[in-house]
Amino acid sequence: MLDPADPHLVVHSRMLYVRWLPADPDAVAALLPPGLRARADGEVFMNQYVVDDDAQTSGVGAYSLTYLGVSLAGADAPGGAVPGGWWTHYLCSDPRVGRYAAARGAPATDGHTRLTERGGTLVAQTEVNGGPLIRAQVHVGDTGHVVLSGHHRYLTARGECLVSGVYPYVAEPVSPFEVEAVTFLDRDHPVYPLRPANPLVITAGFYSPRASFAYPGGESPVAPLPVGHRATGGQPGHQAPARRARSGRPSGS
Repeated sequence: MLDPADPHLVVHSRMLYVRWLPADPDAVAALLPPGLRARADGEVFMNQYVVDDDAQTSGVGAYSLTYLGVSLAGADAPGGAVPGGWWTHYLCSDPRVGRYAAARGAPATDGHTRLTERGGTLVAQTEVNGGPLIRAQVHVGDTGHVVLSGHHRYLTARGECLVSGVYPYVAEPVSPFEVEAVTFLDRDHPVYPLRPANPLVITAGFYSPRASFAYPGGESPVAPLPVGHRATGGQPGHQAPARRARSGRPSGS
């Protein structure tokens, strides 16, 4: 049993982080609770990553995760370079990690994420109930001397309040990096409103075979939630790199 009050460190995960413009910005904005506003462009974020070995963590063990959500207006991470986010989906392969995240306010459910790289092409696939849900295909190169570092902010519902968590990260991005496709494969799944526009417009992102981050040990209340939108418990809980270096900037397809 993981204590949700404890911070944890993850090092050298394999991580694909992407932000895009959605096909239906109004549907994306409708996923937010009262008191939060989407960005004017309706930007969506997604993080697909794999922690391959227990030794890469301070105690959470190996697992895979895909989380998605809505980029927020007026809730930037420290430094102002990255918009804060609201998780709408949090698909975790390990029930123990899922319970830890849920206790911190994440909408955790079961799912598996697989990252496969071959011949300069990375395929990141998220699966639910044994079937493919989301597939990203990316042209990737090698890591160099660039290091991305900073913080990301996620807001979640905890009891009667919105809570803000700030998550530090360090990642070594590859270059070149070009997102070729992001495909949502199940029209009936609740994640489908977050699908990207066609043509695909990528606003930020990177792939790193060595991305490290921390689940923070403390969060800050932001505002009370209206009656009817109150959570049953938990706190926020996850990192996501987002700031991009010049050599790590993605291009759309």
